[in-house]
Amino acid sequence: MHMKVGIIGSGIGALASAIELKKIGLDVTVFESNDQIGGKIVEQYLGPFRFDMGPSVFTEPALMQALLKGLDPNAEFAYHQLSESCRYFFNDGQCVTLPVGKDKVIETLHTKFNEDPKKAKKYLDRMERNYQAIYPVFIKISLHRLKHLIGKPLLGALARIFKYGLHQNMHQQNQQFFQNPKVVKIFNRLATYNGSSPFAAPAMLNIISQLEFNEGPAMPIGGMAQITKSAYTLAAQYGVNFHTNERVCSIQHRNGRVVGLHTEKSSYNFDIVVSNMDIHYTYEKLLSHIETPKRLLNQEKSSSAVVFYWGISKQFEQLGVHNIFFAEDYKAEFEAIFESKTLHHDPTIYIHISSKVEAKDAPEGKENWFVMVNAPINIGQDWDTEIQLLRKRIIEKLSIALQTDIEPFIEVEQINEPRLIDARYSGKQGSIYGNASNNKFAAFLRHPNFSKQLKGLYFAGVTVHPGGGIPLAINSAKIVARCVKEDFPKINY
Repeated sequence: MHMKVGIIGSGIGALASAIELKKIGLDVTVFESNDQIGGKIVEQYLGPFRFDMGPSVFTEPALMQALLKGLDPNAEFAYHQLSESCRYFFNDGQCVTLPVGKDKVIETLHTKFNEDPKKAKKYLDRMERNYQAIYPVFIKISLHRLKHLIGKPLLGALARIFKYGLHQNMHQQNQQFFQNPKVVKIFNRLATYNGSSPFAAPAMLNIISQLEFNEGPAMPIGGMAQITKSAYTLAAQYGVNFHTNERVCSIQHRNGRVVGLHTEKSSYNFDIVVSNMDIHYTYEKLLSHIETPKRLLNQEKSSSAVVFYWGISKQFEQLGVHNIFFAEDYKAEFEAIFESKTLHHDPTIYIHISSKVEAKDAPEGKENWFVMVNAPINIGQDWDTEIQLLRKRIIEKLSIALQTDIEPFIEVEQINEPRLIDARYSGKQGSIYGNASNNKFAAFLRHPNFSKQLKGLYFAGVTVHPGGGIPLAINSAKIVARCVKEDFPKINY
């Protein structure tokens, strides 16, 4: 049985789906509305500076290796394993670099913040074991198919049920283990990795500590864009078809199953469709005469972002690849983002500088700064005014922290913000991860990777199960492939 697959979008969830479905012998075509393959994981040159335009944190590189090797056993994915996770700057002038590795993290928390080493070890050990227990149940499989859940991994996850802090949010659990408010901030920050607030997101999400601190981040050689470049190159080499500058207008369906896609240029027949588009816009823009899952889609949206891409004509030795300049009142910042939908007057600033390890990303003696502030979704704010005010606040804050007026060193500049995230990447209202995880049932309230209404329709990417981030998007593709094999058993895989 020869089956054709149409994939909407070309983010890592889409590219991973293309590889996984090609691997099992299906005929795959990918449609991208923009001129560049990669979704949010793309690059751009501003003069002599190279910038990764989207995600900047890369963990679990083994997943990329396995994805590529699944199609080509000789494929390799080259990366630097970083020796530090992040450099943290506080308003009182203290700056601390957290190294990678449990023992080194514990020692740093003790020497720099006077944390109890035993409690820090207990926390990091717990997150490691929680991650190992949860991964095979909540991340590798569909929560929406009983046959995926039943087995020893579920028993293992249930055995640790009292270790997850199910009655707590991330902040409450972190406060329970750490006495220094600065350390609590450091661990709370991980909620932003899926666009949520640590004061609302469930404590279970503290398992991100395992990837951030115990294992540590990596950096692809050539920059973050190599993630999608390598996946695209391999997929194309093995026969996946790619259509750029071709926006999908609708998913065609008849008698309870998908039959194809209609684009701005043509109509195509497909037996299977995978949408990597924001789940909200998949229903709103691409599906007609289909009841929307209101309970899932009406949840609070994830945060958005304002990003300044600055080519800096100076090198700052006190900065690393990843840097955070914290707000003084972290809770007030999240209240501004999620409640009043405003930019906080004292924002937490994240700076990613890939040229620290990829020297060719900036001219000698210069650096490429990816400067990001978490932002509310677009509800009609005066963004032009707000962004200019934010730019001023960022420059003032960084100039104080770095003891240098940075504005004269900004050689090139480009800005990304919620309206552009919506327009270019179809993130509803500029949200990056679809729904936020700001409730205790968040893990169970993400859209499944398959349609319960249309046979042959599947969903991948950061806005559906298992959630936000590159590793989870890759896992979403693996779940899609498994579901396809279950739903079409007569195919000779």
